[in-house]
Amino acid sequence: MSGGPARRVAETLDRRGLAAPARLFADAHRPLAPLLSDLGVALGPLLGAAFGGRTADASALLEDEDGLDRLIDQLDRRSQGAGGAEPD
Repeated sequence: MSGGPARRVAETLDRRGLAAPARLFADAHRPLAPLLSDLGVALGPLLGAAFGGRTADASALLEDEDGLDRLIDQLDRRSQGAGGAEPD
């Protein structure tokens, strides 16, 4: 799997200097992942309509039960200098 939305969100957070706070936030909310998944499904269309599709990657992460774990993995890879590249 290429990481898709998780990779793009991690790149955006890293570019804005928010990778470390996002990593802490994601770890703190890991137990809520199933609830966040339901919330993503419910609010995804509303957020997309309100913000013009700029929330598609975040909504995709919330809708996927493993999305938060993939985001954490991508943030870790970027912090280790791998740039989120997948191993060959």
